[in-house]
Amino acid sequence: MRKGTLFLWLVVVVASLALVSGCANSKADPKKVGVSEANVQAEFLAMKAAGEKERGGYELMSLEELKTKLDAKEDMLVVDTMPYEASYKKQHIPTAVQFEFPIPEMNTMDDGTEQQYRDLLGPDKDKMIVAYCGFVKCGRSHNGAMWAVKLGYTNVYRCLGGIRGWKEAGYPVGVAQ
Repeated sequence: MRKGTLFLWLVVVVASLALVSGCANSKADPKKVGVSEANVQAEFLAMKAAGEKERGGYELMSLEELKTKLDAKEDMLVVDTMPYEASYKKQHIPTAVQFEFPIPEMNTMDDGTEQQYRDLLGPDKDKMIVAYCGFVKCGRSHNGAMWAVKLGYTNVYRCLGGIRGWKEAGYPVGVAQ
């Protein structure tokens, strides 16, 4: 990951922690001190993502970074962790392959599923792997990235914005044939 991007993510996480710490010690009603529901939700999601990143051992990648890398045709594997029929078949990030993961954190995986995922990811443990799901709240991409790390892959990213953010950014989507 570029140092500038890492620094930006660290600033976001530290700022979120400072905000949480300040709010946690405050007995004031958030609405009376100018904290909107959107701010509270953004803070919650930032903290959730920071914790998942720490537990999962992967890095984060923005939608813009992913788009830039795809446009430059960088060698990577993009993994859509959403259900095939309900999501991937209808829309996905171009070049993405599909492997469904559950939303709750997945601490175990049966041997057959583990082998299927390992086969999808391929033999190159240093290849860039980017997992994404539906949107920021969805935990499927966390599972996809975390399990890639658990299987020994070393260049693993999670793209938080998912297909919803991708589309909202106006980026093109692929559809399954």
